[in-house]
Amino acid sequence: MKTSRRISIVFILVAATAVARAQTTEPNQSDVVKALLMRIDKLEQRVAELEASKTTASAGAPAQHHEPQEAQIPSTEGRQSMAAQIHEHDEHPQGGAVAENHFPSLQIRGFGDVDFAATDERDSHSGFNMGQVVLHLASPLSKKVAYFGEVSFTAQPTAYAVDVERSIIRYDHNDYFKLSFGRYHTPINYWNTAFHHGLWLQTTISRPEMIRFGGRFQPVHFFGMLAEGNIPSGSLGLGYEVGLGNGRAGVISRAGDFGDVNNNRAWVARLFARPTGLQGFQFGGAIYRDKISPTPALPGDPTFGEWISSAQLVWAKETPEFISEFANVHHRNNLTGHISDSQAFYAQLAYRLPWQQKKWKPYSRFEYTHIPVTEPLFSLADFRVQDLVGPTVGVRYDITDFAAFKLEYRHTKRGPKDPEVNGVFVQTSFTF
Repeated sequence: MKTSRRISIVFILVAATAVARAQTTEPNQSDVVKALLMRIDKLEQRVAELEASKTTASAGAPAQHHEPQEAQIPSTEGRQSMAAQIHEHDEHPQGGAVAENHFPSLQIRGFGDVDFAATDERDSHSGFNMGQVVLHLASPLSKKVAYFGEVSFTAQPTAYAVDVERSIIRYDHNDYFKLSFGRYHTPINYWNTAFHHGLWLQTTISRPEMIRFGGRFQPVHFFGMLAEGNIPSGSLGLGYEVGLGNGRAGVISRAGDFGDVNNNRAWVARLFARPTGLQGFQFGGAIYRDKISPTPALPGDPTFGEWISSAQLVWAKETPEFISEFANVHHRNNLTGHISDSQAFYAQLAYRLPWQQKKWKPYSRFEYTHIPVTEPLFSLADFRVQDLVGPTVGVRYDITDFAAFKLEYRHTKRGPKDPEVNGVFVQTSFTF
């Protein structure tokens, strides 16, 4: 383009010079050429200045069309807060300029994992299995209103099961009061609100037994309304969560999404502190109250009063990471008056090693669950929760900032008559 422009300018100047030469005395040929070249250089310089000025003006002008920006995930150096940042981004979408100008503004994040398991348990089968494929859907609906959803696809013997794990619409009045409605992960402890479906988010392959998905010891899901926010407390950093909802369904491992089975609301309250001077440190506790009407019904059709109390102590860093929680589940048979208390706790320690770009993170966890033989609900066949004691040791290797490889060994002991079980588990988990 530049060459053709130069030829055009030369042609014009030569023609003009020819006309002038017909009217004046013919100058020296070399002087004419030099003059033409100088004028060409000046014209090209002027054109370049005009083009540069146009580019600058275009860059400064407001954009006519905004493409949604991808959520930025920290590099290897920032791994200690990566899961927390993604959790915060997904559940509380802040679209910046996009969110301010476009409502709704849907953002989708995916998670997946592929697993291998081998144990010495009798009649068990080793091999590969497809983990959950999970989609997080987040969209601001206005400056104060946002939606969050979580959908899982789980492999079954005959097909894939699709579940709505969470579906929440939230109204943010301010930092001290936020009100939401929908299906949650019950804020009964730290793990259940920090690590959701999408195993890349957590250090280990498995969740603690006391709060595992599909488990019965504590209600993992909760359907209803939830108020949350900060409590003015200076450097102590107090926060609260208070919820009212349907509680457990007749199948006690599930929430009452379709409706309350006994016309009795469950409620949960959690109080925690995150001191500003200790980044990543958190401690707190929670209380949960419900009335259980189990399905299938038991002889005499009894209901059970349930009180759950829990405590947590967390150091959510990478050097080290420490998570410890305790829960007591109190049941009362409302027909016979029989009461019982079951306990569970775990302590997990991990440390991200400083070499090889901080890709290696060894970890260990000890778990303990005790169910009395006289427990009025957990000791029954259809609602059984077993004792558990045993350690887990493993290592996580971050292949990239978006994928991890995990290797885990578990040694577990259930009831007094059950054999000890050893197992090796391998997982690759990722986010996309």
